[in-house]
Amino acid sequence: MKPLRVLIAEDHAVVREGTRRILERDPALEVVGEAENGQQAVDLALSQEPDIVVMDLRLPILSGIEATKRIRVACPETKVLVLSAYDDEDYVSAAMEAGASGYLLKTAHGEELVGAIHSIGRGEVVLQSAIAAKLWKPRKEHPSHGNEAVDLPTDREMEILRLAAKGLRNKEIARSLDLSVRTVEGHLSHLFSKLGVTSRTEAILFGGARGWYSLGGSD
Repeated sequence: MKPLRVLIAEDHAVVREGTRRILERDPALEVVGEAENGQQAVDLALSQEPDIVVMDLRLPILSGIEATKRIRVACPETKVLVLSAYDDEDYVSAAMEAGASGYLLKTAHGEELVGAIHSIGRGEVVLQSAIAAKLWKPRKEHPSHGNEAVDLPTDREMEILRLAAKGLRNKEIARSLDLSVRTVEGHLSHLFSKLGVTSRTEAILFGGARGWYSLGGSD
């Protein structure tokens, strides 16, 4: 099998070099570039077409959130794993809504980072257990999040949710299922209402908590 091609986007040289050394220990990973700002990350993603970008959020020139959005639009086959010092819920939600397939804190061990990259390479969404718990906790007061029965998603809604949990955006889901983007958006809107959530990230977390699919890296 070909190694996963990885681009590192990190403005601190020491952290960038350390991340590269960790990844280069795994023969199944190949570092194809390093970016020190968000614009450079976008440019390198376009030229190198990596499988995965390891993305810091606090980048100069272009933020990691905006860089993620642009990469996911311009290079839909490229996945993004956020590696950040910030566990604030707003940062995590913004990153996932921008199209990131995973979120790890910089306190993670090297083996966790390598494992997360491989999980994303298999099409999984990765949320460090502490991040998943932090995101999920505020939503538990909704009746649908307790032990009470909830309306299960229809087969089509479940299909769409599982694709969303693999990091596919609405256009990609529509293309995969031969639906219009508006139809996908309609299914997601109905599903959000049914589950008592307000965003794609919350819906993905809800499904993972219910065991409908696996969230790699989350307990």
